[in-house]
Amino acid sequence: MIGLSLLFGAIVGLSLGLTGGGGAIFAIPLLVYGLHVPTREAVGISLMATGATSLVGFLYRWKLGEIEVRTGLLFAVAGMLGAPVGTWIAGFLPETVVLLSFAGLMVIVAVKLWQQAAHPVLRVTACSTLEHVDEPTCQRDLTGLLILNSRCAMLLVVVGVLTGVLSGVFGVGGGFIIVPALVLFSGMPIQRAVGTSLLVITLVSVSGVTSQLWSGRDVSLDITSWFVTGGISGLIIGQRISHRLPGSLLQKIFAIAILAVAAFIVIRNSGA
Repeated sequence: MIGLSLLFGAIVGLSLGLTGGGGAIFAIPLLVYGLHVPTREAVGISLMATGATSLVGFLYRWKLGEIEVRTGLLFAVAGMLGAPVGTWIAGFLPETVVLLSFAGLMVIVAVKLWQQAAHPVLRVTACSTLEHVDEPTCQRDLTGLLILNSRCAMLLVVVGVLTGVLSGVFGVGGGFIIVPALVLFSGMPIQRAVGTSLLVITLVSVSGVTSQLWSGRDVSLDITSWFVTGGISGLIIGQRISHRLPGSLLQKIFAIAILAVAAFIVIRNSGA
């Protein structure tokens, strides 16, 4: 049990280090199908382990100057408001319906992220508007600083709340939503989006864990501690690898990972 917890935690940490997200997407299947943890308890363990691992990654990225704190805090506050709502919703929805809907959302996000990586010319640049692309809601000035007008702030808040709801329902930190959203909607470079995502995941996970405990759900501290230990090791490896890979390649890796987990969820819930 300890060995598997360390190994599975390392996989989660590796994903967080490479892409700034996807950790909890892997954590839930690994906990439920690999360690045979009940789904409700797996949600709490996933949030605690992902949040703790993300905190370590955030501090490292912050030291390197790869964090947009203002944008990250806006996302995080919105996400922390959405997490309790997600926990409440989870108590009413059939698990199969929720998981299949989740898989569908993952496919959409992965396709969009792959398209953006395959056609970098479509990326939002500083205050630029391409002829064949509608004017983006969020733009950046000539120094690369995000112009946080009311339309942009509203968009980021909406996505942040969605991230929080997903955190409460599925036990995910929301990185698989945050990173594509930061890249696609705010024009943030992938490396900076990865770092900023870790800040958001840390804070949203705190809200999610609080919601889980408040609702009376148990969390195994033993499994969580080993998961975190393995997660930090994987995180360090992932972050070192990420700085050696092009941003577009990281986006494609992230997209493939999301599609793979979506396919796994569909297969597990279709009786195949």
